[in-house]
Amino acid sequence: MKILLVEDVRSISAVMAARLESYGHDVKIAENGKTAIDMFTELAPDLVLMDIEMPEMNGFEATTHIRATEAKQQWAWTPIMFLTASDTPENLITAIEAGGDDFLVKTVPESVLHAKMKAMARIAAMRQRLAFANARLHDQANCDGLTGLYNRRYMDMAVDKAWEEAVRLSQQFALLMIDVDHFKKFNDHYGHQAGDTCLVAVAGVLADTLAICNAEGMTSDAFAARYGGEEFAVILPHCGEAAFEGVAAAILDGLRRCAMPHEKNADWGIVTASIGGARLDPAAGAVAAMFRTADVNLYSAKESGRNRAQLS
Repeated sequence: MKILLVEDVRSISAVMAARLESYGHDVKIAENGKTAIDMFTELAPDLVLMDIEMPEMNGFEATTHIRATEAKQQWAWTPIMFLTASDTPENLITAIEAGGDDFLVKTVPESVLHAKMKAMARIAAMRQRLAFANARLHDQANCDGLTGLYNRRYMDMAVDKAWEEAVRLSQQFALLMIDVDHFKKFNDHYGHQAGDTCLVAVAGVLADTLAICNAEGMTSDAFAARYGGEEFAVILPHCGEAAFEGVAAAILDGLRRCAMPHEKNADWGIVTASIGGARLDPAAGAVAAMFRTADVNLYSAKESGRNRAQLS
């Protein structure tokens, strides 16, 4: 286990750390409550052993802060065991009310400490399995089963939240609607299984493009979703005009470089897409109006020859 040991007396922390490490655990030491809060966020330990009486911030206060941090994260919970030299009913009650899960005297016999750590290790393993299962459920609920991009349900919720923030803070907001050119002809010519492969490839181009754009600072918090059928959406919160145009161009270029054969795609011979985009600076009104504008621009891009972006 990764254990965060919070103890201000160095001689005690050294002895306790040595005992725990002899059982095979990885122990990090924080000398006070404030340091413990920072280290907790950084380390994500499997167990916290928390002293009660410490300078600056006692163990009860530090635990309250840690629990408040965990409350912001779905399914987060880390066992916290209090360490004390005074095993009193009052301390036990206060420890539990502060968010602690167990209580241990610093002079605990070796056999008892070892047994407690075995129990905590089992809990840590169970938490890992639960976290993995929850991640799977999250993906199943929010991601498109074929492409791995976010699904329409998640996109709608995320857009509403991002839009409200953009309007409240008078920030820029942009979005792109992407439609695979002549996708029905692709399916008819190559078959539906190949059609699925095509959609996965397009999704991969979108994901890779946004990852690069986010990493390079062109965008932040941008994400792609499967809007429906062969249509995709890219959401670009606080996106400037240059980045807006750059992302659209990068998507078109990525598809061209992918060069997936599409014999029925007019003059191109490869899979391409048409893009319609809308941007507001600052965001105002209803986000549904932006989607309508993007749809109109998408239709215009198709009418103008496809494999291009029409932005406004």
